Amino acid sequence: MLSGEQLGAYCLSEAHAGSDPAAMRTRAVRDGDDYVLNGAKAWTTHGGRADFYKVMARTSEPSTGSGSKGSGISCFLVPADTPGLTADTPEQKMGLMSSTTATMLFDDVRIPAERRFGAEGQGLSIALAGLDSGRLGIAAVATGLAQEALDVAVAYAKQRETFGKAIIDHQGLGFVLADMSAAVESARATYLAAARLRDAGRPFSRQASIAKMICTDNAMKVTTDAVQVLGGAGYTKDFPVERFMREAKVMQIFEGTNQIQRLVISRNLAR
Repeated sequence: MLSGEQLGAYCLSEAHAGSDPAAMRTRAVRDGDDYVLNGAKAWTTHGGRADFYKVMARTSEPSTGSGSKGSGISCFLVPADTPGLTADTPEQKMGLMSSTTATMLFDDVRIPAERRFGAEGQGLSIALAGLDSGRLGIAAVATGLAQEALDVAVAYAKQRETFGKAIIDHQGLGFVLADMSAAVESARATYLAAARLRDAGRPFSRQASIAKMICTDNAMKVTTDAVQVLGGAGYTKDFPVERFMREAKVMQIFEGTNQIQRLVISRNLAR
């Protein structure tokens, strides 16, 4: 994977179990030294392109009131060429055009028991731990996207003239750019603070959720404002800001919607 020769994918969500992964129905039934997987996993990044899939599947019924430790979900490593594993038609998305997203179908997919990660029932804990780190990555990507949108908007505002001066010199527009800059800088500081906690081996789940929420909300606002700064030109494909705006939207949705981030943060505070 580190060499770039292997591409992995992560199978957690299902069509009816996105923000509530504990409601998943994909099952892994023990059969001697193997497990047999049946079900479907939605919204799989690299679906149909990856070399292997990290799959969460139900191995037992959940224990009432025991949270992720009693979820009855286990984690498996499934090679792409395993018989019975296929990718459905890729999703037609408003953004992320260079990344395939598809539902993965499991039809009597048989894998050795040694390809189970951890013990039975630990799958949801493994999945949620992965999401914590993933949220830091999304926060960083969102900040980079916002920075580029700001850069394009500033460059345009310095060369475009109305009423005899560059539009950046009009206070109404200059203040928009100032707010965009403040959003980018605050986002960057937020995700770096959370990432330093992770690097230090300290708890960072709440901070990761805060970073994901702040950075992606800011990216959506900054990219939208960038389109506004460019005016009619911003709404055309002659400039990249319309794409930036489309790409920013999904960041408020994947790795847990920003409404779910608020739930994670509030539950962490309650504890």
